[in-house]
Amino acid sequence: MTKGLELKSIEGGICAPVGFKAAAVACGLKRSGELDLCLMAADNRCAAAGTFTTNAFKAAPVLVTTRHLEGGHLRAAVVNAGNANACTGERGLRDAESMAGIAARELGIEAQEVAVASTGVIGRYLEMEKIEEGIVEAARRLDAGGGGEAARAIMTTDTRPKEVALDCGGFTLGGMAKGAGMIKPDMATMLAFLTTDAQVETALLSRALREVVEKTFNRITVDGCTSTNDMVLCMAGGASGYRPSEEELKTCLLEACSRLARAIVLDGEGATRFVTVRVYGAADGGEAKTAAMAVADSPLVKTAVFGGDPNWGRVAQAVGAALKGIDPHEVCVDICGIRAMEKGAPAEPFGDIEAAVAGREVVFEVGLGRGGSEAEVWTCDLSYDYVRINAEYHT
Repeated sequence: MTKGLELKSIEGGICAPVGFKAAAVACGLKRSGELDLCLMAADNRCAAAGTFTTNAFKAAPVLVTTRHLEGGHLRAAVVNAGNANACTGERGLRDAESMAGIAARELGIEAQEVAVASTGVIGRYLEMEKIEEGIVEAARRLDAGGGGEAARAIMTTDTRPKEVALDCGGFTLGGMAKGAGMIKPDMATMLAFLTTDAQVETALLSRALREVVEKTFNRITVDGCTSTNDMVLCMAGGASGYRPSEEELKTCLLEACSRLARAIVLDGEGATRFVTVRVYGAADGGEAKTAAMAVADSPLVKTAVFGGDPNWGRVAQAVGAALKGIDPHEVCVDICGIRAMEKGAPAEPFGDIEAAVAGREVVFEVGLGRGGSEAEVWTCDLSYDYVRINAEYHT
């Protein structure tokens, strides 16, 4: 943490910073009748930055928002759940642009100043009559206390909303996210929105956001699936009058995004355990992340964790498959602080390793013996409920 910078948790989510309002409505996109559309708006034009999915099948709202961000400024964002508007061709693009246009009309701003995001089932067209009615109603209900409802409106298979708000001294930063499955952001379905009343130039905001996303959202995985709709968006309105240093901004963004990223993993579809995979002794950072993600994405490792089985052989297998040039005789594996593999062979006695993996949190540490680089990623176990949730998702 930056010296002298104290972060304090507060209430309010995306509306905690001065100058931001939000509202959420149920417009019939979710069969459950729950909230399924939200609108967030700033009192003034904001510096804005975003990171987006690397999936080749980028959803229409991702393409539209990317274009709208080219000028480096936004005033609002409209988000729907229940339908991803992905793999919907030219009609999908027109619908996403129409969402921005409707929101702009209701707010009295330009369509280029509106970001669009969607989450839900892939390959279905939006019901635009419902969308328009929802945006109109949300615009009428905008309120500085609307952050909580907005966080609920963007949920799909999430079991709980994910919010954060921080008093960063001279300025405030708020955020919300959704995601529980199809999670392996490589800027899953993962959306995150951040707001701040700090005075920040667009170039600095973009640079800081990219660095923080790489350290947080790009270090989580639930099922190894990168969504078509991933988006992290940050808007800085400047109402506080405080101009943070780059390090102050990064520190606050890192704390907020870390909390949201962990919340996504903790709410992973069917998850019962939170898993940290830490790789050290790598030749470089890329190698460390590759090895860590291989362990975190392994269905064999994840199902073993679900069963409380300290199967370190599956960890070694995942590392060896990802780094085929590795020397097995240099590799060590610890599970919850207990050495399981030493220099490529069993480390005996193990100690009470089975009891160690029976808790809510499990930690794998893998030493490669190749250099001084390291990486840490977060994931969860793979349970019966994950299969049930995703087998029934479309129907």
